[in-house]
Amino acid sequence: MIHALTVILICQLLGEVGSRALALPVPGPVLGMALLLVGFIASPRLAELVRPTGEGILRHLTLLFVPAGVGVVGHLGTLAAYGPVVALALIGSTVLAIAVGALVFVAVARLTGNADG
Repeated sequence: MIHALTVILICQLLGEVGSRALALPVPGPVLGMALLLVGFIASPRLAELVRPTGEGILRHLTLLFVPAGVGVVGHLGTLAAYGPVVALALIGSTVLAIAVGALVFVAVARLTGNADG
């Protein structure tokens, strides 16, 4: 388990360093996850090493949201001030994401000849 956590954290660290050093608009953890995926593809043994620890982390993922919830409660005044704008942005982006997803699905269905869906 320690080895698997070490691999995960090293990939996150490398992603963070790469993102900051190259001033990329991609978050470091996302780059680290991509690096970890490349590692899994290159070495199935690495994937088997990390799998049990990763599944354990995912099983208890809800615990990782507790600090975010505390942060929201700590900034209720700010949220109240910007709440309507944030709600509008959330609703608008959700509707837009669903619409784009549907349009892409229709376009791919037409390209592949499965227009019936």
